[in-house]
Amino acid sequence: MGLRRGGEVVLEAALIVFLVSMILGQVLGQPVLLGFVTSGSMAPTIETGDGFVAIPAALAGPVEEGDVVTFRAEEIQGGGLTTHRIVEETDRGYITKGDANPFTDQDGDEPPVKETQIVAIVWQPGGTVVTVPGVGAVVTGTQSTLQGIQRQIAALVGARSLLGTQGLAYFVVALSVVAYVADILLSDDRKRKREPERSTGTNVRLIVAVFAGAIVLSATAAMVGPAGPQEFGVVSAESDSPGPRVIEQGTSESVQYITPNDGFVPVVRYVEPATEGVEIEPREAVVPARSSVNGTLTLTAPPETGYYRYYVVEHRYLLVLPQSTIETLHAVHPWLPIVVIDGLLGGSFYLLWVVMVDNGRVRRRTRDGPSRLDRILSRI
Repeated sequence: MGLRRGGEVVLEAALIVFLVSMILGQVLGQPVLLGFVTSGSMAPTIETGDGFVAIPAALAGPVEEGDVVTFRAEEIQGGGLTTHRIVEETDRGYITKGDANPFTDQDGDEPPVKETQIVAIVWQPGGTVVTVPGVGAVVTGTQSTLQGIQRQIAALVGARSLLGTQGLAYFVVALSVVAYVADILLSDDRKRKREPERSTGTNVRLIVAVFAGAIVLSATAAMVGPAGPQEFGVVSAESDSPGPRVIEQGTSESVQYITPNDGFVPVVRYVEPATEGVEIEPREAVVPARSSVNGTLTLTAPPETGYYRYYVVEHRYLLVLPQSTIETLHAVHPWLPIVVIDGLLGGSFYLLWVVMVDNGRVRRRTRDGPSRLDRILSRI
């Protein structure tokens, strides 16, 4: 492999990593590998538009004072993902602050940040945050362009399924196929006809890998999208009131916890309390396709009056493995079943097609050179 070709491979790999990170970030609702800030609240550590390396909280382990984290804010700029530094840990949560801000977030209206609100930790080897200038402009520009194209295509064909993350996955796959076919049509026919007899064909593994990636993306969205932390706000009051939001101090109330499944594949869901004062039964349940399962959520108001936030964390997995296997993997780490299921679905699709097309190459022999249609068919 020459130096030029090696550079092209590195550039292609970097582009693929960037696109996958961007799309998965939308699916998971958190930065994956790359994140960026949209304000100057973390300057000069992270300037506006700078990117950073984001480690998912589930993989990074416990956070500590001094860590820069990305969390789901409730009040800051109307709520949403915010990247600030942890400056203190209290019994009610973490105190956070932007490096450029004179006051902490909790000096304003933001409640202390709970562990379940933290979605990623910024990589800072040796205490120094590693930044990548310009990532924000590239990501937002790319997202705006893709979303604009999605809206136009969805309006043209009248299909709302082409919108959102699912539509983005369809768009990426379709764009890959179009680029692949265009490369075939624009290739030099005359060079191919110089040989009196030749073998034509192409390695189809790349395009099959793209489709396998789309399957993995869809499966991940189905498992991660509806799951995650669920918040329940409770007022501990001197007297009870109708509904589950106002509870007499020191007493408990139970409400329904409904788990819907709008997909065509059964799922198994696990719900675990993330704060004291909340219980869920059953914690594990199988939800059939196009159905729902009811559970019971019990909320206990503290002896002191006031407003309290309770959390449970839900995990759900496509039931394509034995339930006992998923339970074992879940006990090791909540993300492990997702990795194994994605590998099973994407890997099986890829290996099946590789076996069907022999060693990944569809061959045709001709003396006159293949037609454009033959070349396209031989590759697809």
